[in-house]
Amino acid sequence: MENWSVEQVCNWLKQRNLGELVPKFREEEVSGAALLALNDRMVQQLVKKIGHQAVLMDLIKKYQQQKSGLESLTYCCETASQKFPEVISGKNLKSFFARYKTLQWTSSYTLPDFPYDVKCMLAEKKCPDHSMRIRIIEFLQADMTKYLEGSLYPNSQQYNIAVNALLQTYPFLDEDGNGFLLWKRALKDRFKYVRRPIEDDEQVLRNKCKFGHRRGQSRKSSFAENKLDGVQGQVEKESTDFKGSTMDLHIKWLNQEYMKTQKNWEEVDNRMNVTIEIRRKIISNKAPLKDVLRLFPFLRCPYQLFREFQLLTHMDIYKKTVEILEIYSENILSLYVVRNNPINIMLQENLKQHTEEDVLKYMKMTAACLLLPEVFGDDSSLFVAVNEEVKAVTPVLEVKNPFNVNSCEFALYIEREELAQLDDCTMALAALVAAFHVFDIPCPKRIHRTLNFLESLVFEVRNP
Repeated sequence: MENWSVEQVCNWLKQRNLGELVPKFREEEVSGAALLALNDRMVQQLVKKIGHQAVLMDLIKKYQQQKSGLESLTYCCETASQKFPEVISGKNLKSFFARYKTLQWTSSYTLPDFPYDVKCMLAEKKCPDHSMRIRIIEFLQADMTKYLEGSLYPNSQQYNIAVNALLQTYPFLDEDGNGFLLWKRALKDRFKYVRRPIEDDEQVLRNKCKFGHRRGQSRKSSFAENKLDGVQGQVEKESTDFKGSTMDLHIKWLNQEYMKTQKNWEEVDNRMNVTIEIRRKIISNKAPLKDVLRLFPFLRCPYQLFREFQLLTHMDIYKKTVEILEIYSENILSLYVVRNNPINIMLQENLKQHTEEDVLKYMKMTAACLLLPEVFGDDSSLFVAVNEEVKAVTPVLEVKNPFNVNSCEFALYIEREELAQLDDCTMALAALVAAFHVFDIPCPKRIHRTLNFLESLVFEVRNP
């Protein structure tokens, strides 16, 4: 950087989203050597916005730290080679450098200077929405790559360090105690996304060969086949009752049948029965939801979701949910805590427009379903999103036009992706409760009381 020209400095600024500073830097003829010599007062004269000042000073500081670290590394190597010439050579030298770089990265890593809108959100301690999470992960990935000197392959320790730094600085991002794993997975996925289009990088090609990448084969199909092979291996090791080849046939048949318009539901039931043991092992071993659904796509069907719940608990979840809403809907709507709620106000306005008894009953049951978290003082965003985007990663209902009989829509979302379309509020509520059990998902603390109430009624526990 010391030998950079003014134009190289300007290009460097553009790459770091500081393009607004280019005209001023050209006017003042700031070269690489001048850039590194800037102090706080000079930066304030050059740059008007405080955010840009902070970013620029942070970049200069990090470069100087890396430079001093490299100098100390060179000194250590020279000293070590003089004392132990037979040790610091060849592969040992490479290993020595690698360990030193990891140690240096661990001791010096600090969070990047996030953009202004992200800073504002973090300062207000607001839980970020999906788009804001993506922006945080993007900047974190770019910053890690810079620390790794362009490498796109952080090790597990470096992922842990970056995520720990994020959650220690902003503890409110650790939602319900599960935030670490979610942020780490998102960060890993971001690195995978960045690596995907790269074809000529030596390290990328080496790792593709190492992990079984084949030319001319799509990423998705290769991943699915590898997963299926893994499932077969798991079956052979853990189950003495089934053969891997038999499971393979059942799983392939289920996937093919799922794509048909006219399905053989009787045979689907039979094969889902046969595969339940291996399916429960896969889910209990915390396999990613996408992998479970790729192998057993019929779990997306509400009927099969309810059937799986019944096989596990011997309870008809849909029938129980209908009874719950019919018994409790009037009581819920009469409570003072929900009287001025926007959903209740919307309900009262729509009730005036209809006289049919069935329609009125349907509207009241829908409102009671949507208002359950308000009754128990829970976080409704972890239960249902009414006419808005789903933000939670745990099972959540998405409801559009809830009191319009002709255009209302119900859907179950998990990990912000739609799992199933549902016919009405009772089916939606039953699917929500079933999803936590079927996919073995821990209940968030901020919705615990609502789900505990529903489960106590479903399982007929006294004094719910």
